[in-house]
Amino acid sequence: MDLNYTDEESAFQIEVRNFLAEKLPKQMSEKVRLGGDLTKAEMDEWHSILNDKGWLAQNWPKAFGGAEWDAVQRHIYEEEAALANAPRIIPFGLSMLAPVLQKFGSQEQCDHWLPRILSGEDWWCQGYSEPGAGSDLASLKTRAVREGDHYIVNGQKTWTTLGQHANMIFCLVRTDVDVKQQEGISFLLIDMNTPGIEVRPIVLLDGGAEVNEVWFTDVKVPVANLVGEENMGWTYAKYLLTHERTNIAGVGFSNAGLQAVKRIAKSELSAGKPLIENPHFAGRIAQVEIDLMAMSLSNLRIVSQAAKGGAPGLEASMLKVKGSIIRQEINDLARRAVGPYALPFASEAIEGANEAPFGPEYAAPVAAEYFNNRKLSIFGGSNEVQRQIIAKTTLGAMR
Repeated sequence: MDLNYTDEESAFQIEVRNFLAEKLPKQMSEKVRLGGDLTKAEMDEWHSILNDKGWLAQNWPKAFGGAEWDAVQRHIYEEEAALANAPRIIPFGLSMLAPVLQKFGSQEQCDHWLPRILSGEDWWCQGYSEPGAGSDLASLKTRAVREGDHYIVNGQKTWTTLGQHANMIFCLVRTDVDVKQQEGISFLLIDMNTPGIEVRPIVLLDGGAEVNEVWFTDVKVPVANLVGEENMGWTYAKYLLTHERTNIAGVGFSNAGLQAVKRIAKSELSAGKPLIENPHFAGRIAQVEIDLMAMSLSNLRIVSQAAKGGAPGLEASMLKVKGSIIRQEINDLARRAVGPYALPFASEAIEGANEAPFGPEYAAPVAAEYFNNRKLSIFGGSNEVQRQIIAKTTLGAMR
C-alpha cells in the first residue's frame, strides 16, 4: 500500500495550507491555540469563510452544493486545519443531520434545509441523550403524539452541545409505546423558538457551559418536519451515529496535540534535561504516535467506505474507541509535561497567570482540554457500549 500522497493530493495540501494562512483570521487562530472559547459570531465567521470558498460541506455531493471531497482530501484538510489552529467545523447540521436528510429525507426537506445549513441561517443542535437514555438511547422517553397536522412533544433532552446558540434541533422522539423500544422512535426537526421549549445551561468542570438541558412542554411540531417514516427513527439514528463516531476519531486534533506535546517536552520548563530525554516519557510519546499512525490509516479506509454510500458500524465503533483513548492519552501527556503550570484553567485562573513570567503561554489550555475531553469516553455512545458492539459483531461472525 502506497502511503505517499499523489502529485494531485500534494498540490491540494499546499492549496489548503495557503488558504489557511491567508483566510484564517489571526486572532481567531490565536484564540484556538490558547484554548479560548470562540463566540457564536466567530464560529459563524469561519463558517462563512469556508462556505465562500466552497469548502464547508466537504462530504456532501456536489448535487447538494457540497465539495464532494474524497477521503484523502478530507484527511488532508483536517490535519492542516488542526495544525493551523483553525476552529472546528460545527458538525451538527453539516456532518450529522445533512447525511440523514440526503439519504432518508424528502426532496422538499433537502431543498429547504440544506441551503440554510450552508448559509448559516440555521444553527442545529442534537436532541438524542436524555437523563435516563444516554448510551442506552433506545430507552428514551420524550413523547410525540400526533394531533392532526402536528405532533405535540413533551420531554427532556440533555448534554445538548451548543444548544444555547441553536435555532433548530433534530430530535429522537417516541411515537409508539406499544412496540419494541427501537421500533417506536421517530426523527423530528424542531424549531427552537417554538413556544414550550426551554434551554438550561449545564456548567462544567472548566467553568464553561457548552452543554445544556432542553425541555419540551406541549411543543407543536408540523408533521412535515418528520424525516422519513414514522417509527423508523432508530434506523436513521444509527446511520447518523456512524458519521458522528467516525468524526470523533479526531485524527487531525490528535496530530496537532501530539506535535504540541513534543514541543513542550523538548523545552526546559525547569532545571535539568528536557522531558523528551526521559526514557519513560519518550516511550509513551512513541507508543501514542504508533497508535495514531495506525488509526489514521484505518480512518482513511473507513471514511472511504462511507464515501461510497456505506454506513460503517463495527468500524465506526472501533474508531470511536481508539480515537477517544489516543486523544485522552495525548491530553494526559501534555498535562504531565507542563506540570504545575497546568493547574489554572478558565474559571479559576487569574488573568495572565499562564503567561510569562508566571508560566509559558502554551500551558493555558492544557488543564481545560484534559478535563473537557474526559467526555470523549461517553459521547457518541460510551466506549463500553462500542466494545460490546465490536464483541457481538465479531463473535457473531465467527459462529
